[in-house]
Amino acid sequence: LPQELVLKLYKTMTLLNTMDRILYESQRQGRISFYMTNYGEEGTHVGSAAALADNDLVFGQYREAGVLMYRGYPLELFMAQCYGNASDPGKGRQMPVHYGCRERHFVTISSPLATQIPQAVGAAYAIKRANANQAVVCYFGEGAASEGDAHAGFNFAATLECPIVFFCRNNGYAISTPTAEQYRGDGIGERRGRGRRRTGTAHRDGGTSGDGARGWQHQWGRWHRGRCRGRPRRSRPARVPPWGGRIGHHSTSDDSSAYRSVDEVNYWDKQDHPISRLRHYMLGRGWWDEEREKSWRKSSRRKVMEAFEAAERQPKPSPRLLFSDVYAEMPPHLQRQQAALAQHLRRYGEHYPLQHFEQ
Repeated sequence: LPQELVLKLYKTMTLLNTMDRILYESQRQGRISFYMTNYGEEGTHVGSAAALADNDLVFGQYREAGVLMYRGYPLELFMAQCYGNASDPGKGRQMPVHYGCRERHFVTISSPLATQIPQAVGAAYAIKRANANQAVVCYFGEGAASEGDAHAGFNFAATLECPIVFFCRNNGYAISTPTAEQYRGDGIGERRGRGRRRTGTAHRDGGTSGDGARGWQHQWGRWHRGRCRGRPRRSRPARVPPWGGRIGHHSTSDDSSAYRSVDEVNYWDKQDHPISRLRHYMLGRGWWDEEREKSWRKSSRRKVMEAFEAAERQPKPSPRLLFSDVYAEMPPHLQRQQAALAQHLRRYGEHYPLQHFEQ
């Protein structure tokens, strides 16, 4: 891979790591309601994102912020979404980490597990019917592969031969449930030969395995993307299940020390972390040094903190937005509810922190 691409991979991973630390601490301080870190899985984000075309449609689960960051999504909008402030494109209606961006072809994340899989297949089928020069990538965790939506999506993708890559992040745990307690096998397909995981047997789509810590998913990600697109109307789905360790808790609502050992976490953090592995790779080729490392760490933290402080100064969205964006024309029952809320706030407004909301 060329040096400038490797540097972009590294800077995206470290910037994501810095943002994670600051927003995780922000939640612990009560400034935001919820957060999910990406520690240990940064390589799956940037390696796969680098393999995609800019217009490929992404359906994420909730731990793919690095894909959006690789595509240039501003730190200010990451922060605005997590704070649910007036600059949030979602207008404060979603939980934190539920990002979305039409301009960067990243479909807004939803909370229910695996619902994005059949949606992604439907989008891929529409792309195929339109003969568009585009593919779909659908991210999900290995725990989501146990959901019925996953198997329905896989089957439709295979029978309709859709241009979609199913990207399963296998980090060993579905929240607190280890892989061994979820299913027999790897949960995505059967194992074949010498422990190498070959997937896609049941639904007849193609698959390979990969080391999610490397960040080198670029090359075989490109191969899968080209394979799933194929010739017009002759595409095929592909499945990619990279293995990577989840270093952090599942979310800020989870305490992973209750179900896994400190030694396991330390191994992924100290010995097999994608960021340190990529840094050693660059150091060995003379593309990076300690001085550049210190300078980048300092500047990246400053960028994140500036966006963080700006997000905190922003007001919350106007209460009027509770009633908008559902219907093209607001129906009478919502008009009555909006009027009732306005009357209530005029009468009892002193009991609400309206000064923190956009007027």
